[in-house]
Amino acid sequence: MLFAAAPPIPLHTLAAGMALLLGAAQLGLAKGTLLHRWMGRLWACLMALVALTSLFIHELKIWGLYSPIHLLSIWTLFALCWGGWLARTGRITAHKRVMVSFYCLGLVLTGLFTLSPGRMLHSILFG
Repeated sequence: MLFAAAPPIPLHTLAAGMALLLGAAQLGLAKGTLLHRWMGRLWACLMALVALTSLFIHELKIWGLYSPIHLLSIWTLFALCWGGWLARTGRITAHKRVMVSFYCLGLVLTGLFTLSPGRMLHSILFG
């Protein structure tokens, strides 16, 4: 059913799922290592893909084709740049706070909303 959905919903969903798993692994791994940096870059690319593909999903229309979730997508792109900048400038505590908050609120919490009855992911997972 997921792959029968209109583009870019399958790509959006797969990228979000991979970002969810990679982010969870990233939280448990040692910080500051080469692996952490490369996995962080991959996670950021996946999150950018999630945000960009969401701009083309128009199931909930409040302002023309758009809804508040699209504002979250723009915030996501900003937060990715901000978190990366914090790490590159040595503000590691702030980087950690931004990225953990971003993972929990921007991916986990919003992901839980996709499991609401009536949503496609709810139908796929729970029949």
